[in-house]
Amino acid sequence: MIAMAPAEQPFETPGDREVVTGEAVALDVKPASYILRAAGTAIDWLTYLLVMLGAILLLVTTGGGLDQALGRTLVVLTLVFGMVVLPMTVELLTRGRSLGKLAVGARIVRDDGGAIGFRHAFIRALVGVLEIFMTVGGIAALTGLLNARSKRLGDLLAGTYSQLERLPRVAVMIYGMPPQLAPWAATVDIGKLPDRLSRRISQYVRQAAFLTPAARAGLSSELAQEASAYVSPLPPVDPETFLLAVSVLRRDRDAVALGLEHERLDRLRPILAGLPHDFPER
Repeated sequence: MIAMAPAEQPFETPGDREVVTGEAVALDVKPASYILRAAGTAIDWLTYLLVMLGAILLLVTTGGGLDQALGRTLVVLTLVFGMVVLPMTVELLTRGRSLGKLAVGARIVRDDGGAIGFRHAFIRALVGVLEIFMTVGGIAALTGLLNARSKRLGDLLAGTYSQLERLPRVAVMIYGMPPQLAPWAATVDIGKLPDRLSRRISQYVRQAAFLTPAARAGLSSELAQEASAYVSPLPPVDPETFLLAVSVLRRDRDAVALGLEHERLDRLRPILAGLPHDFPER
């Protein structure tokens, strides 16, 4: 029969990654790491630096006849454009996805997960002059290293952070009925499991391979003990195999029930969507 063991804590809850939106909805998001933020920032500001150098060289080569004061003014305007206006405009037009952010798969968002606006982009670009250009990234690197979300000083003042959007694809494991339980599966009676218990069993089946042996044994025994009240007869297998069999059997039976429901709806659709008998179309 099924051997039961002391209960273990099931799964950890989202910690610092949880973001509460303005509508009081909790989101489990992943901030970009310190290394990714540094790489994206380096790409962005190197691009802006090349744009400024190119513009200054263009002024020097084509503006030989300009007044000295006018030339200096144009150089200052070029620096302001490259260090403040261009970064701000790029982040506004791309909704936080600049060239460097696209390269590392990140996007600048507000602390509540929303898209940034003019104020956020302007503060980030203005503070970036100090923490990136004037200190060669020293202040940004130190601030990001000390922050849980790798925020730089501009992010702290603007209320933004870099959200990682290029997440690895999760491989969905499809399990089948254990061969030794095929005769049992043909005759077993499984009642409707409570929604919370059903979710916990499904979560355990997906994440069992990542648990420690002690936690895996304890949690499987606890879940099997709860699920055994809804299953008759109980198979003479270990708790983990029992949970896998129950999960697979419920999945297959639910799929069959949904298929029959869709077939009934397809047969009724001409009647439900059609007009009454001899009713003219207008």
